[in-house]
Amino acid sequence: MPEAKPAAKKAPKGKDAPKGAPKEAPPKEAPAEAPKEAPPEDQSPTAEEPTGVFLKKPDSVSVETGKDAVVVAKVNGKELPDKPTIKWFKGKWLELGSKSGARFSFKESHNSASNVYTVELHIGKVVLGDRGYYRLEVKAKDTCDSCGFNIDVEAPRQDASGQSLESFKRTSEKKSDTAGELDFSGLLKKREVVEEEKKKKKKDDDDLGIPPEIWELLKGAKKSEYEKIAFQYGITDLRGMLKRLKKAKVEVKKSAAFTKKLDPAYQVDRGNKIKLMVEISDPDLTLKWFKNGQEIKPSSKYVFENVGKKRILTINKCTLADDAAYEVAVKDEKCFTELFVKEPPVLIVTPLEDQQVFVGDRVEMAVEVSEEGAQVMWMKDGVELTREDSFKARYRFKKDGKRHILIFSDVVQEDRGRYQVITNGGQCEAELIVEEKQLEVLQDIADLTVKASEQAVFKCEVSDEKVTGKWYKNGVEVRPSKRITISHVGRFHKLVIDDVRPEDEGDYTFVPDGYALSLSAKLNFLEIKVEYVPKQEPPKIHLDCSGKTSENAIVVVAGNKLRLDVSITGEPPPVATWLKGDEVFTTTEGRTRIEKRVDCSSFVIESAQREDEGRYTIKVTNPVGEDVASIFLQVVDVPDPPEAVRITSVGEDWAILVWEPPMYDGGKPVTGYLVERKKKGSQRWMKLNFEVFTETTYESTKMIEGILYEMRVFAVNAIGVSQPSMNTKPFMPIAPTSEPLHLIVEDVTDTTTTLKWRPPNRIGAGGIDGYLVEYCLEGSEEWVPANTEPVERCGFTVKNLPTGARILFRVVGVNIAGRSEPATLAQPVTIREIAEPPKIRLPRHLRQTYIRKVGEQLNLVVPFQGKPRPQVVWTKGGAPLDTSRVHVRTSDFDTVFFVRQAARSDSGEYELSVQIENMKDTATIRIRVVGARAGEGPWRPGGAGMGSDGGGEKAGPPINVMVKEVWGTNALVEWQAPKDDGNSEIMGYFVQKADKKTMEWFNVYERNRHTSCTVSDLIVGNEYYFRVYTENICGLSDSPGVSKNTARILKTGITFKPFEYKEHDFRMAPKFLTPLIDRVVVAGYSAALNCAVRGHPKPKVVWMKNKMEIREDPKFLITNYQGVLTLNIRRPSPFDAGTYTCRAVNELGEALAECKLEVRVPQ
Repeated sequence: MPEAKPAAKKAPKGKDAPKGAPKEAPPKEAPAEAPKEAPPEDQSPTAEEPTGVFLKKPDSVSVETGKDAVVVAKVNGKELPDKPTIKWFKGKWLELGSKSGARFSFKESHNSASNVYTVELHIGKVVLGDRGYYRLEVKAKDTCDSCGFNIDVEAPRQDASGQSLESFKRTSEKKSDTAGELDFSGLLKKREVVEEEKKKKKKDDDDLGIPPEIWELLKGAKKSEYEKIAFQYGITDLRGMLKRLKKAKVEVKKSAAFTKKLDPAYQVDRGNKIKLMVEISDPDLTLKWFKNGQEIKPSSKYVFENVGKKRILTINKCTLADDAAYEVAVKDEKCFTELFVKEPPVLIVTPLEDQQVFVGDRVEMAVEVSEEGAQVMWMKDGVELTREDSFKARYRFKKDGKRHILIFSDVVQEDRGRYQVITNGGQCEAELIVEEKQLEVLQDIADLTVKASEQAVFKCEVSDEKVTGKWYKNGVEVRPSKRITISHVGRFHKLVIDDVRPEDEGDYTFVPDGYALSLSAKLNFLEIKVEYVPKQEPPKIHLDCSGKTSENAIVVVAGNKLRLDVSITGEPPPVATWLKGDEVFTTTEGRTRIEKRVDCSSFVIESAQREDEGRYTIKVTNPVGEDVASIFLQVVDVPDPPEAVRITSVGEDWAILVWEPPMYDGGKPVTGYLVERKKKGSQRWMKLNFEVFTETTYESTKMIEGILYEMRVFAVNAIGVSQPSMNTKPFMPIAPTSEPLHLIVEDVTDTTTTLKWRPPNRIGAGGIDGYLVEYCLEGSEEWVPANTEPVERCGFTVKNLPTGARILFRVVGVNIAGRSEPATLAQPVTIREIAEPPKIRLPRHLRQTYIRKVGEQLNLVVPFQGKPRPQVVWTKGGAPLDTSRVHVRTSDFDTVFFVRQAARSDSGEYELSVQIENMKDTATIRIRVVGARAGEGPWRPGGAGMGSDGGGEKAGPPINVMVKEVWGTNALVEWQAPKDDGNSEIMGYFVQKADKKTMEWFNVYERNRHTSCTVSDLIVGNEYYFRVYTENICGLSDSPGVSKNTARILKTGITFKPFEYKEHDFRMAPKFLTPLIDRVVVAGYSAALNCAVRGHPKPKVVWMKNKMEIREDPKFLITNYQGVLTLNIRRPSPFDAGTYTCRAVNELGEALAECKLEVRVPQ
């Protein structure tokens, strides 16, 4: 399989640029050590230097039809953050993949030692449709690079060896060069080939070194484009090129199978349909359609139609996959085209929004785009989310018209991150914050002491009604039974034990499902024993101060251990009972417990907490009596964080921080506060005070304007420093704007007032969000807001105001820093509409006679003023207007007079009346409608096809055209205005000159405003006539005014005596130098037939269609410029098809030139 070779020369730019001829492949017998060819001159020697991520960019290749092509590129993995994604494209947007066909295959390999990726594109059995521009794109996370190359496909070539010594070899098959006989016959054949190549080279020399593709381009181009094409392709011998083109004969190659082929290319928008049509010579021929070399079968996507000799392929609902090369084959003939599918850019209408949710919630992230069915790409933290991964993950995609939705049914912590949506027309992003749902215990479980056969009820309350849980006894799950009932009603969870028995005693725990939380309590079984003992010593508690009226106070710091050892005596040994408040405390294990000994009862608290504070009572009893002592335990701790921390106001570099004291001071008075500040997004907090601050308002200074900050506060007491408060909302030290300027009242009605103002002088870095308008009744102090949302423009209309009231107005600017100082009107405004007399503001062009042509529109807009809305009346000559022809529309500030097609009857004086009550203003408008030549613009002398039935009001010719003075090469021509100005203003004069010998007229001045002109640059020795046309709005006058005398330009000081010689006879019969050529044109598009004729005297030219002379028909325009004859046909129809003849006649003979014109109607 021969590999495709890089193209030796870049193809010319442009759609019609021909492909450069490819280099011939070297013969197979060439040695492997052949020296490499020098790079082409137009190729930079540094073209192969690595740029970007490419170590080797893909080369442009040239390959023959039917052979395979291979394109190789190398990518530097060291420049990429991750494994790259490789994509191949044809053109700009058509991605090549598995759907492109079996002929396209892709290969990718990685060298881990050098970290180089090698990628290859294989195209099997290349067809002409594969030629064009291709692009390779490499993408890895945020890194992206691409490069382009071209594939040129050529027709198969005949193998002709260029080395004559290949045939001069020995006939023996042995490897030795001395064995066998020399093949002289082969050498002679090779000499013939060399001779043919020399002849071919000579022929190429005759072609001036210009490739045949350029000759074909020149043959089909206009003469005016020869110089442009020669400059574009570097052709310097322009004279030789023109001679060669003059000798060349135009050969029209006709196809035996096709009478009309496919266009070179088609373009269609995605979603629309396209029709490809060919016309064949024989309707019985079999025709096949191909796409990228694969035959197309009929389906709902591809519809085949046969209409006479026309064969139509309709492609419905075009997609990017339809962007390909198409061909149609009839027998051995083929024609090709390329279809480009254009995809409109997909814009983001409604972007993503940031969301903050809890674990387990359902989340929908939605974005709305401008096109239905558009392709969007979802990314999370720079990684693409695909539908293949959605089956493994917890998300799914949904499309609802133009809305694209990413749905999480049960969100988890791993789903938080930055989500991004990317289309080919834009992108948007949003952040998803997932927080753990906190479960709050509203009522804890209490310890129970229950007697035999009684009922024990454990009850707790949590913040979430949906939370379920399990009950445990001493670590073993409790199951419902006849005596045990477990219930869950709303936020309450209950465990009820009926007929309590001794074995029910133990620790009971409730554990909510899904939370690292447990609630515990103890069930104590109380047994009653009655013993009869002799009377002994009553119990006694031994404390420093004991008795029912004595108190002991103990202070302990939170977190420390407390142990109260109380000595007791009595006989029999008394029973000690501890109470916290009115509740009995019996726990013997855990953080808070009771330890009993023979003569002592101890109350132990491990790591004292705030809730341990309170009054504790010890009560000892025996059958003889009882004793009671109380101890007040105070737990001191650091205070709670300050509350309601907020920013109340900001300035350019300062902010006021306010907070509330903590709800709990820790048992010790709060001595002050510490304040910290940081920039948003930073983790570094900066202390603002090292000495405690005693107030609850703090002013932070020395901040940077335009930077977001956060602040927090600590409370301090004698024990220590509290936890930090909640951070303030991010704030920016930006000052409000200054007050708005120049507040004025623009308009007042019975219920509304329109205000206008200018922006403030100082806006600052925070910009301005808008303006708020407020009003206050005179004598009142209450300002009422007129708008709840700020308005961006500097104007506002306050509505629903009481009529007759006197009201003050003010305007304030609003931005992120707050409200500015108000701008207030100096005087109150009385809400009452002010009558304004009517006034017509007649435009300048309507103050004089308004002239239009017949058939043109009359569209007059006349503004006026007046309040209240005036009554507007149009009349013509005192009579109402004809509403069937004239349309009038009136608004609050103008009136429109409109006539779709003006007629001469519309001429006259129109009166406009604007009236308010007894006040009135009037204006008179004069309109003159003049005729114009139907279907033509202004005529110019020298044109062809002029008729005399114009029917227009043209001016007459100037009178008394005279040459007044001649000096040097200048002549002064004067004339008088025409007697008839055509009932319209004269716009100027058209002046021409003619040499007396040839009498060919040339333009000198157009629209000369004066009745005289100076003609310069006249040729010495010639004698000139002058003629002048009058021009008004209808065009030039039908006849000119010709000068009665001539201007003869003499050479001063020298008298020329002509030699006597026999004059040469220049007369000749007419002869066509360039014949007419058969043409095929499209209906509706203007066409031109061109030829060139020579003859003397100047021949008279007559154009004929189907042997009938073409006279003054506005459809045809005939021109004759120095012997170049042109017949312009305006928007031809099938009726204009036929045989056109140009006849040139003078006194010596005549000549004819014919051509056929075919007009095709587009399908």
